[in-house]
Amino acid sequence: MIKDTETKEIQNETERQRSFIELARALTQQKMQTIGRPLTYCLTTFGCQMNEKQSEAVAGIMDEIGYVRQDSEEADVVIYNTCTVRENANLKVYGRLGHLHSLKDQNPDMKIVLFGCMMQEPQVVEKIKKTYSFVNLVFGTHNIFKFAELFYDMLLSDMQIVDIWEGTDQIVEDLPTERNYTFKSGVNIMFGCNNFCSYCIVPYVRGRERSRKPEAIVKEVERLVADGVSEVMLLGQNVNSYGKTLENPVTFAQLLTMLEEVEGLKRIRFMTSHPKDLSDELIEVMAKSKKICHHLHLPLQSGSSRVLKEMNRRYDKEKYLNLVEKIRTAIPDISLTTDIIVGFPGETEEDFQETLDVVKKAGYDTAFTFIYSKRTGTPAAAKEDQVPADVTKERFNRLLALVQEQGRIRSSRFAGTVQEVLVEEESKEKGIFTGRTQYNLLVHFPADESLLGTYVNVKLEECKGFYYLGSLAD
Repeated sequence: MIKDTETKEIQNETERQRSFIELARALTQQKMQTIGRPLTYCLTTFGCQMNEKQSEAVAGIMDEIGYVRQDSEEADVVIYNTCTVRENANLKVYGRLGHLHSLKDQNPDMKIVLFGCMMQEPQVVEKIKKTYSFVNLVFGTHNIFKFAELFYDMLLSDMQIVDIWEGTDQIVEDLPTERNYTFKSGVNIMFGCNNFCSYCIVPYVRGRERSRKPEAIVKEVERLVADGVSEVMLLGQNVNSYGKTLENPVTFAQLLTMLEEVEGLKRIRFMTSHPKDLSDELIEVMAKSKKICHHLHLPLQSGSSRVLKEMNRRYDKEKYLNLVEKIRTAIPDISLTTDIIVGFPGETEEDFQETLDVVKKAGYDTAFTFIYSKRTGTPAAAKEDQVPADVTKERFNRLLALVQEQGRIRSSRFAGTVQEVLVEEESKEKGIFTGRTQYNLLVHFPADESLLGTYVNVKLEECKGFYYLGSLAD
């Protein structure tokens, strides 16, 4: 049960932030009357689904303050939600800031806001202070719930505001959010990570694991369903370790069982699952469920037991393949996807061949392949045996070719079948809509806007590898 004192603290912080929304809204209305037009904002998200969810919260607050969202960065406020998983993500933000500087020269009243994972790196914050002093507000991952307060302070100040927390145990509920879709939504069930994989910066920028109360999660899902949502994606750096930090521990499988009872909820998805924590209980719940999609994202990272140990993944090749076999036995039609890193320090050709072997044996529907990115502050970055770039690139190309070949073979098993698809959006080609099956397989088919957000039966006619062309079967 949630302690009364803890509940009051959460409620007080929620009310406090809502008061800053009202204060910022008053300033915004005054400014709009003065200039005779609406104030606008542009919000760009870099990174993962968790970043997308946090951007929805920021957008909800901006909407309530009275700003109108637009795609163009020629806006009154430009906001970047940053990612730092790979170095390229940082470079992309720095490149965009150069463009924003020129826009701000043309419009000195323009405000620039940076937040998210990249801002949790001390060297990044120092660079922003010295090189990009025109940025108005900088904050990180732990105090996103304070956005309304920080935004209000920014409106009243001519100085750059930097508010970075090293960590937090606070989870503030019931703040505004603006969903990207009316019929599906991500739901954070936990924050942070305790795994400390040797190549990964995430635990350093998102902090230690902390799980939301199951009652709060169920309440949010019930509220979403009442508002038209039929599919939820449960989000966490490692959902399989959900509940361990709660006063009364609850397993992830138990949470899924609770959500199964939510009337009106049709589909449940989740990511990401760490293999070391995937329990028999979870496999059993998935096999029995009428709502949990038969898709599992199970990051491998490497097929070499030696490299996995260096990565601090806490499983080996044999355990991983045994887990895959156990999952496929319980859920024969499961769609498996994965993440794989090529070029981890010290990786040999023999290690790489072990990775190719797992890809062949596991039978992934698709795999997200990455070249190792050296992240300052991680143990792997300090290793001296970095793999040469040309060797890594050559291995990456071989892996990609195998993944694509295996993916086409796996995906083609649905050819000629009729699958239930959630219609998500219109593609770039007018009249062609895109949706997903419960196996997370993308399907493109002719339809019209009236079907957005509904479930339709689609005949999968032509396999294009990682997606299908189809037609309505109703």
